[in-house]
Amino acid sequence: MRSIAVCLLLLAGAAPLAAQTQTPVVRGLKFEGNKALDDLTLSAAIGTTNSSAFARNGLVRWIGLGEERLFNPTEFRRDVLRLQVLYRASGFPDVQVDTVVVRDADDIKVTFKITEGEPIRVAAIRSEGLDSVADPERLMRDLPLDEGDIFSRFTIQATRDTMVERLWNVGFPTADVSAVWTVDSAARTAQVLFRAVPGRSAVFGPVSVTGMEDVDSAFIASLVTARPGRMYRREALFRSQRALYGTDLFRFASIGIDTTVFEPGDSIAPLRVNVLEGRAHRARGSVGFATNDCFRVGAGWTARNFLGNGRVVDVSGRLSKIGVGEPLGFGAEESICSQLKEDTVGSRLANYGLNVSLRRNGFLAPDNTLVLSLFSERRSEFAVYLREEIGAGISLTRETSRRIPVTLAYRISYGITQANAASFCGFFNACLASDIAQLRQRRVLTTLSLSAVRQRVNNILDPTRGSLISAEATVSSRFLGSARLQQFVRVVADGAVFVPVTRRIVFAGHLRGGAVVAPSIDLASGATNFIPPEQRFYAGGANDVRGYDRNELGPVVYVVPRDSLRTDSLGGVTFPGSAARIAATGGNRVLIANAELRFPAPLLGDRFRLAAFVDAGALWDGTGRPASLRVTPGVGVRVASPLGPLRLDVGYNPYQLERGSVFSADENGDLLLVREGFRADRNGRYTFHFSVGQAF
Repeated sequence: MRSIAVCLLLLAGAAPLAAQTQTPVVRGLKFEGNKALDDLTLSAAIGTTNSSAFARNGLVRWIGLGEERLFNPTEFRRDVLRLQVLYRASGFPDVQVDTVVVRDADDIKVTFKITEGEPIRVAAIRSEGLDSVADPERLMRDLPLDEGDIFSRFTIQATRDTMVERLWNVGFPTADVSAVWTVDSAARTAQVLFRAVPGRSAVFGPVSVTGMEDVDSAFIASLVTARPGRMYRREALFRSQRALYGTDLFRFASIGIDTTVFEPGDSIAPLRVNVLEGRAHRARGSVGFATNDCFRVGAGWTARNFLGNGRVVDVSGRLSKIGVGEPLGFGAEESICSQLKEDTVGSRLANYGLNVSLRRNGFLAPDNTLVLSLFSERRSEFAVYLREEIGAGISLTRETSRRIPVTLAYRISYGITQANAASFCGFFNACLASDIAQLRQRRVLTTLSLSAVRQRVNNILDPTRGSLISAEATVSSRFLGSARLQQFVRVVADGAVFVPVTRRIVFAGHLRGGAVVAPSIDLASGATNFIPPEQRFYAGGANDVRGYDRNELGPVVYVVPRDSLRTDSLGGVTFPGSAARIAATGGNRVLIANAELRFPAPLLGDRFRLAAFVDAGALWDGTGRPASLRVTPGVGVRVASPLGPLRLDVGYNPYQLERGSVFSADENGDLLLVREGFRADRNGRYTFHFSVGQAF
């Protein structure tokens, strides 16, 4: 017993000693006095790192989530030297770095106090060795370093690299640039001299290919934009490499000067392409669920290098509205797909799509891609229309030197569009059953479209920096082969910009506008400018004005079943408001604007993000009816996933539903106007949207 008591006493005395010698955890890291260099740059240059947000929060860190970073006194002393070296290389020779350390038990908070001092500035920049360059002034224009800038070694290196890159792109494959400088410490000035050694100018030589197995070497060489005899440009090599990867034939592709035969001073630069071919065939499949599609499945098969010469054949198919649409419905409209119960137009049949395409990269030129396709599909827009068609298409895409793909496409199809009869009557003055039947007939639709996309974002699934711009113009005319009732001109442009406000806060802005016009045609009930329902614009939903349900924004009409109509004592026709079903008619003018601020959640900020947004939009028919701008604010939650952010948005809508005409069909199928200016009641002020991917 005595020995046990002695051991307990020894352990009790050792516990405080262990607590005193335990390595402290960094729960605070700050920089003060830094103006020229931001906190992110400074924190990346030192060894001391802060614990994660969860590990720093005293209320929740007991859960054990978040990574704790231990304090290392040796690295901390070195950090002072690291910061001094960083600042001196950045042009601040007199920088002073002091530290403040606050320790509380096993926690420690560190502050680096920085006195930057007066910087050295560049008084003059000169260059030499550019006599053989055609336009030396252009080569020296808009460099990272300019007179009056702070004398930073990093900026000097960036300037040197820029000059070398420019020399490589004007015909000098062996060019090099060095930088020397003199510093006047008393005057706080520096003079920088860039010495260029361009070497001999060269042109591209013959192309050799290695690594191919089944793909023809001549086809591979045809994708190289660096053609023999043209001036050597490094940029042409990168374009050629993108063209090779764009074929989907290779797992690896590289192109460069063939150094086995090229020596500095040669005027011809032969090229070598090295490739590693991918698998000849690929199969894929998908299963999913969406609010407006219910259950959906997809499958595809790709054959690469089909019949040689780099051709790629792709066969893909899809099925959606499974569970609610005939013949694949099993009653899901009464449960998890109940939101589709009211869609008697687009959800009464299952949607499908079958597409077979043949792609040929390098068609006539390395930057051209030709695609031939055959398709058969049934698609729908929620509560608006159902489109069935078969057809074929041909498109030619050319990637410009600025990496902007421009596509010219011709498409011909034979199909039918079914829409709510009240839409035809309310907006096209086609109220007779014969007119409606005429508009619903199967007919030929041919379109010629021109589109361009400029994509400059750092992450296509969840961008935080950059921009996306697209534009498309589509023409359908009898001169192209379209039917009389299928003529229109449609133009739409879309742009989004993503600006980092801080390291973790992003502002996203979006603007979309479009217009569609059609010639006047004669029906039995009169002349109308008929635009097919599938070519009109629709708004409202998870990706534009989120205060509205899908296709709820803009002109609408209402449909009441005949058995819901009643005659009052005065001979007027009445009906219960709950019997009126809303039907979107779309518009031929649209303007959508979105502004969104995305920021991390207070807890688990790496996984959860929040958003505050304001959406504004107007959709109108351009026939004299005024456009009504609607603005709906809201908030949202984003959860990171491999497929992109899982998104829940809640939009606030202070507006009533739009007024519209009420129609009902008689025994002959003709539509009768029941009431003008009717407005149904909205179910609450808040609209919820769940989807995958950012709104724009």
